[in-house]
Amino acid sequence: MCVYHARIWQGLDGFVKVQNTRNLDLLGSALIDLIGCLNSPQRDDALLREAGVTLDRALFPLLVALGARGALGVADLADLVGRDHTTVSRQLAKLETLTLVTRPEGATDKRRREADLTEAGRAIVAAITAARMRLLARVLVSWTPADIDALAGFNRRFADAVMGAGRGGG
Repeated sequence: MCVYHARIWQGLDGFVKVQNTRNLDLLGSALIDLIGCLNSPQRDDALLREAGVTLDRALFPLLVALGARGALGVADLADLVGRDHTTVSRQLAKLETLTLVTRPEGATDKRRREADLTEAGRAIVAAITAARMRLLARVLVSWTPADIDALAGFNRRFADAVMGAGRGGG
């Protein structure tokens, strides 16, 4: 492994010597670019258009999260989509009005109402997922299957590590 230079960095567990900071700088820069791109309202509109879905773009991340994770309470869903619980509660009420989610009372705690997709909500998530796959295929058309597999594996590993660190894990 080539070491460009080392820095001392204060992380969650104190000071850590970080090698290959050039690679970390490159990774950080790429993440900033990706976050900006993926959070772009124009990207959301393009995805919804590709899916043939007419929906307030602020609502579809909640549907997609419920499609990926199953029934969730407001606090868990808010953490997952990076919004405060009052906003998510209001957005879930709108999705419920649109009959895209249900929020039955909890069996043991009537105050806890987990949101889950209806059939109509699942159909929209399926359309968005298919559209995302088509858009990704266009972006990755020149990549080899091995490169795509590596990207997918490293992204999953990185996401798991970041999510674990956010919960106080490694």
